[in-house]
Amino acid sequence: MFRFRPLTQADAEAIAGWSYPGEYAFYDWSADADDERELLTPALRADAYAAVDDEAGELVGFFSFKQPQPGTVELGLGLRPDHTGRGLGTPFVEAGLAYARREYAPQRFTLAVASFNQRAIAVYERAGFERSRTYLHRTNGSDWEFVEMQRPA
Repeated sequence: MFRFRPLTQADAEAIAGWSYPGEYAFYDWSADADDERELLTPALRADAYAAVDDEAGELVGFFSFKQPQPGTVELGLGLRPDHTGRGLGTPFVEAGLAYARREYAPQRFTLAVASFNQRAIAVYERAGFERSRTYLHRTNGSDWEFVEMQRPA
């Protein structure tokens, strides 16, 4: 259903242009200059990002896989805006976990999600993640509450 491949500059530019509706505009790359710079600068994103295509070869999402410490993979991810709210979240996350297991052989996964995003939190819980802590993080020009979640690999 989902195919992973290295993220190209053209992919990064397309993803940077995605615009989410309503409160989910929080996830627009233009909302945080540092995040957008990382995505658009090959030296900064290095090989931590993967593009995700659908069966027709169309870009429908991305993952970032960072290793903050040995044995841990920290996930970042996004579905193209027109693919959200269609029941693809759980299979998308599960495909990313399977890919990361093959590529990185981690012992655990972590991720962080804005606490207002109950839709994503529900997806992550269905994929086996549990809440580990809540904290404030400065992004998008303000302090936002985030939920850190983790699960064994």
